[in-house]
Amino acid sequence: MPVFRNRSVIVAQGIKAFLSLELGITCGKVPKPKNSKSKAPRAPRVSGRSGVRSPKLEQAGRWLAERSQRLESRARGSLASAAAGGGAGGIRPENVVWIFGAGRTGSTWLSQMMGEIKGHAVWFEPWVGALFDPNHLRLEERKGKHFILSHRYRDTWLASIKSFVLDGAEARFPEATGDGHLVIKEPGGSAGAPLLMEALPESSMILLVRDPRDVVASWMDAHSEGGWKDGQDKDKKKNSGPTVRGRSRRYLKNVGEAKKAYDAHRGRKVLVRYEDLREDALGTMRRVYSTLGREVDEGELKRAVEEHSWERIPEEEKGEGKFYRKASPGSWREDLTPDEIKTVERITAPLLNELYPS
Repeated sequence: MPVFRNRSVIVAQGIKAFLSLELGITCGKVPKPKNSKSKAPRAPRVSGRSGVRSPKLEQAGRWLAERSQRLESRARGSLASAAAGGGAGGIRPENVVWIFGAGRTGSTWLSQMMGEIKGHAVWFEPWVGALFDPNHLRLEERKGKHFILSHRYRDTWLASIKSFVLDGAEARFPEATGDGHLVIKEPGGSAGAPLLMEALPESSMILLVRDPRDVVASWMDAHSEGGWKDGQDKDKKKNSGPTVRGRSRRYLKNVGEAKKAYDAHRGRKVLVRYEDLREDALGTMRRVYSTLGREVDEGELKRAVEEHSWERIPEEEKGEGKFYRKASPGSWREDLTPDEIKTVERITAPLLNELYPS
């Protein structure tokens, strides 16, 4: 990536030069140009006394100097990250674990348990995947060279996506740099999973799934009158039919794209069903870490599972209309009407038949 690195150096040097010049002008320290009769700007007088700078100007000068140092440091870090794919000083792509799937599949629960493990940080739904939704971008239709994600420049923009994710992660989670691990919980942005995993092939992936009938039932409850997301769904109508269809299509899109990414990914990956996690959380967590090739202390893992168990959630925070609702796989039989069940099954059939064959 020589072009990217050269341009980054130029930008970093330009920023440094600009800030240095501005700092010098502000504080009256710009040297007199050679072969010029013009005089350097003088420091402003305060209270009639020459040579005494205003405290505000001194404060501005310090801020500009610090800002210059930060920008230069960040530019150097970005260059190192781009050159080494994360670098020893940045977040290593091989230490990143993505959680893709859909909402209401237990992704919060899973990421919370993983976040309890020493050296793990959790990026809670950055929605970066929404930026790379292939359907919204119409990747298959836009083939001209002027399109930013043109196929002929695929290597270029995949490298940009990689830097975009790693730089954004490093700015937010400096504790995950070096030997640290970062778990990215991204169910809502799962439509962009194929491009994200292609851009970061060294990273690991967890495909977290749940029976779509239970997922839709959970969303229906959340958006019901008095539910924890009541009034937040712009598509909500008095007739529940459109809502059931909409949620079913969203499941099909997010989990479908995540499944494509999972099938194509050649790195470490693991498929986790919510039902298995609910039945045996500790055993499933052991399998996750074992499959991903990551060592974890057994005691830490047990504590993480116990800390976030269903039984530890206060009773007043559980129940109908609340974020923690039932945690009962198969309750869709009581939650949905026969017509709603048929609608979910018809729309999500490709995934339902593969992931939850009857």
